[in-house]
Amino acid sequence: ANGNVVEVEEDGGDMGGDNGATSLGFFVQSAYLQSQLAMAYYDVRDYDSAHEHFLALSEREPYRLDHMDAFSNVLYVKDQKVALSHLAHRSVTVDKYRPETCIIVGNYYSSKGRHEKAVQYFQRALKLDRTYLSAWTLLGHEYIEMKNTAAAIEAYRRAVDLSDREYRAWYGLGQTYEIMNMLLHALFYFRKAAALHPHDARMWCAIGGCLLGLDRRTDAEKSYERAVSLGDGEGIATRKLAELYREDGDEEKAAKCYLRHLELRYQSQLPGSLSGASADTSPDAFETVVTHVRVDEPEAEALLYLAYYYRDNLEYDQAILCATRLEEYPGPEKEQGKGLLRDIRSRMDQKAGERKHRSVGIGDVRTRSSSNSPSTPAMGLRGRRDFSMDSKSPANAESSFEFSP
Repeated sequence: ANGNVVEVEEDGGDMGGDNGATSLGFFVQSAYLQSQLAMAYYDVRDYDSAHEHFLALSEREPYRLDHMDAFSNVLYVKDQKVALSHLAHRSVTVDKYRPETCIIVGNYYSSKGRHEKAVQYFQRALKLDRTYLSAWTLLGHEYIEMKNTAAAIEAYRRAVDLSDREYRAWYGLGQTYEIMNMLLHALFYFRKAAALHPHDARMWCAIGGCLLGLDRRTDAEKSYERAVSLGDGEGIATRKLAELYREDGDEEKAAKCYLRHLELRYQSQLPGSLSGASADTSPDAFETVVTHVRVDEPEAEALLYLAYYYRDNLEYDQAILCATRLEEYPGPEKEQGKGLLRDIRSRMDQKAGERKHRSVGIGDVRTRSSSNSPSTPAMGLRGRRDFSMDSKSPANAESSFEFSP
């Protein structure tokens, strides 16, 4: 989008007259267009770009409340509680009776874990505007946090009644029925959400989980593979696929999925990273990912499997690198990693000893052959020469006859 803005400005310079350039500059700097651009980034879940545009918009118009509720959602997702607190305080100062202000304050209380207070502010927003779509959806999310599934279903249904294209509400309904272990209902709603938002990997991960719970293993694998192809930034699909391949005995595919999981988790730690970036299989990239990825329980499982996989395939350097990272993890994988390191080092020492023994043996053979090479042919020639000379005498002929078999 930024590149398009630059192209528009460059094209404006080619137009004859100053009025064209001035008008293009006006539209590029339009607050309305900037807010729509921020909302577009928000809808495609590019939260870093959305945050940048929302921040510029709020600094340019500090008393603006339009679309600031979406800005609060971005701050909530990025876990920027201090910035969300400042935004809530400023919004209350501007107009505390605006629905947007109630949503912002509700998000602030939700980020602090005070879900009952958040519900109060979302309900207050709905009293001000009963058709406020995002308020119904956020209210459903809070009821899910409070384990009130009946109220969550009611809130989500109100949202989809207002707009059947609200994929977040369909997804929330699927989550609610999944919590209630009603997998067929959950699968129906997850498919509704995936049809509206097919490029979101979370939808396909949710579908794969329901299919796996319904013992439809092949379909679940296809759903997880599609989630990986769409950029599984949270690493859910790669981990599930690795577990499925591991159960099937396909060690190579399982290792690739675990490695991809580590790459995605490492990319998610980088600022401004793209979750769908292609995998880099170079040795330097492998070392960078394994060395710097943050190790939690899923990553520890992946590192342990990769360490065993590389050890069995005689790639000891990679195996040592994976096992070494497990020494920093406070779990059962730590002791397994230490034992694996001892085993790898003993194998490497044994292999080095065999090479040394083999090289010494080859050196002895070469030494013996070089010391015997001048004398052996001479003795052979001399023996044949003596035999041919002595064979002419009768005594030697008889002696030869007597000892012949």
